[in-house]
Amino acid sequence: MDATEWNIGPAASAAELVAASELFDSPVTPDGARAFLAMPGHHLLLARGLDGTAVGFVSGVLMRHPDKEPEMFVYELGVGEAHRRRGIAAALLRALARTALSLGCTGMWTGTEGANVAALAAYRSLGATVDTESVFIVWEELAREFGPGAGHGSRGDGDSGPAHRGP
Repeated sequence: MDATEWNIGPAASAAELVAASELFDSPVTPDGARAFLAMPGHHLLLARGLDGTAVGFVSGVLMRHPDKEPEMFVYELGVGEAHRRRGIAAALLRALARTALSLGCTGMWTGTEGANVAALAAYRSLGATVDTESVFIVWEELAREFGPGAGHGSRGDGDSGPAHRGP
C-alpha cells in the first residue's frame, strides 16, 4: 500500500472509531469515541485504504498556556501492523502538523518510550528533536492517589504539608 492507496482525513463518526479498534491500545467504546470527537481542541485523523477501512490514526490535543503560544500535543499514533513501513505514520504526522498550523500552533510535541524505535525514527524523519533528558510523571489511578481517604496527606489544595492555622 503506497500513498496512492490510502488517504487521510478527520474521523467522521464514533462508529468509524469503534470499527478501527484494532489500531488502538484498547477497544474503542461508542461513548468514549463520541466524547473524544465532541471535545473542543481534540483531533483524530484516520488513514483509510481505498475501501474506506482505517489503517492508521493520529490523535492530537490543542494546548494553550497563558505564557506560551498554542501547541499541538500528539496524543497517540498508530498504524496497523500490516501497513507499517510505508510512510503512513509520517503522513499522519504531517497532516496533524498542518491542522496544528491552521489553528495557530507554533509547536508540536509528544512523549514515547525510549525503546519505541519505530516511533522515534518516524519523529526524527520529520525533523523532531528527541529530548532524552525529560522525564514523564504518571498517576495511573487518581482516585486512589488523591481521592477521599488517599493516604498521602494531601488536603486537596496542592500542599501536603501542615494546614495553615492563620495569623
